[in-house]
Formats: sequence, C-alpha cells, structure tokens
Amino acid sequence: MDQSKIDRINALARASKERELTEEERAEQTALRNEFRQSVIGNLSGQLSNTIIVRPDGSRTPVKKKKN
Repeated sequence: MDQSKIDRINALARASKERELTEEERAEQTALRNEFRQSVIGNLSGQLSNTIIVRPDGSRTPVKKKKN
C-alpha cells in the first residue's frame, strides 16, 4: 500500500472525528481499511514463511501454517 492511500485513511479518520462522513467517504474508508488489513496480513505471512524456530538441541523447524 502506498503512502498516499495511508494519508487518505488518516484524513478520513480526522474528518470523521469532526463531522459525519458521507456514504461515499464511508465506503472509501472501509475499502481503504480493508486493503490496508490485507497488506498487513500479506507482509506478516511473508515474514512467518521465512521464520525458523531453533530448538535448544540445535534442530531447526520452519514455522508452518496452523490447520483449523
């Protein structure tokens, strides 16, 4: 997510504290927040896929996705 979208999220958040947002602004805010969440989840997943647990005996185990 680029900085201009993050700035827009912040501008909408400030505006919502001062006044009621219009339906278009509220929809834009929701869409931008969802995009931001997906970006954070993707970054975290990427980091975890490259994470290795080193046990006291020296063995190394890659982190795996938990099955639900």
